[in-house]
Amino acid sequence: MKTAHCLPLLLCLCIGDALAGTPIQLQHAASADTRISISNIAGSVNVTAWDRNEVQVGGELGDGAKPLQITGDNDRLSIKVEPRGGSGSGWFNFGGDSRMAPTTLELHVPRGASLDVKVISAPLVIDGLAGGDIKVNTISGNARIHANTPALDVDSVSGGIELSGQADKAALQTVSGEILAPALGRTAKLETISGHIQAGGGPWQTLTLSTVSGDVQLSGKLAAGGSIDIDSMSGDVQLRLPADTSAKLHASSFSGDLRSDFGKPIEAERGPGSSLDTSIGAGDGKIHLETFSGDLRVKKQE
Repeated sequence: MKTAHCLPLLLCLCIGDALAGTPIQLQHAASADTRISISNIAGSVNVTAWDRNEVQVGGELGDGAKPLQITGDNDRLSIKVEPRGGSGSGWFNFGGDSRMAPTTLELHVPRGASLDVKVISAPLVIDGLAGGDIKVNTISGNARIHANTPALDVDSVSGGIELSGQADKAALQTVSGEILAPALGRTAKLETISGHIQAGGGPWQTLTLSTVSGDVQLSGKLAAGGSIDIDSMSGDVQLRLPADTSAKLHASSFSGDLRSDFGKPIEAERGPGSSLDTSIGAGDGKIHLETFSGDLRVKKQE
């Protein structure tokens, strides 16, 4: 009889509380457009959308971690992996036990959910979301995002960013990680120090891109009256534009090689450097391209 009385308690622990070194089996009711905060130090985070008003968490909790819980209410939920025994501050309670083993998080969330994800050395995959905002902070883990979202904000140090699907407004930033984003929406801001950028999409109302030494390959369409602004120090830049582009184009390089299918660059009369100022089509939009020592190519799409 005593064992029978204990069974409901054990079942509750399986549903609402995951212990370190054990498989995770957690679930919580959620609104269709719930906002979910997820934090993990090491291991991996996989988030998959489904058509249920429920958050489900599987995977395995690393040794040295506090028991995992889903906290909050149906509109705002939090899943945070924390080390035992610390009282530190910051993203992940760095004052805790640094010997915590990696944790694997496998989440299913409502398709319209918004996400705020923070990871250090945990690779991240987000798949199938549609409608909610997505914000990601990562140190060294790669972030792969397949989603249709009105707003995407990803900040990475050495981890790469790979975006598929559609982001109406995207802000992607890395230090040395690669950025791959073939379907950027109307507004985009891309920044890197040494990472390679390969991006496309549009039509862009506003696109700004800056790089120090990372090379850039950009291909896409400008919206009516839109603008593209690209700045590079030593990274090579290649921009491909449709033949029906309508914009005023300014391109210049101090010591890099400048070539364009739209107009002929002019060499500086004194010292190095070349520049190009021309109108493409009716000249409705604005394209501003500058490099210091990186080569610059403006090509017409076939």
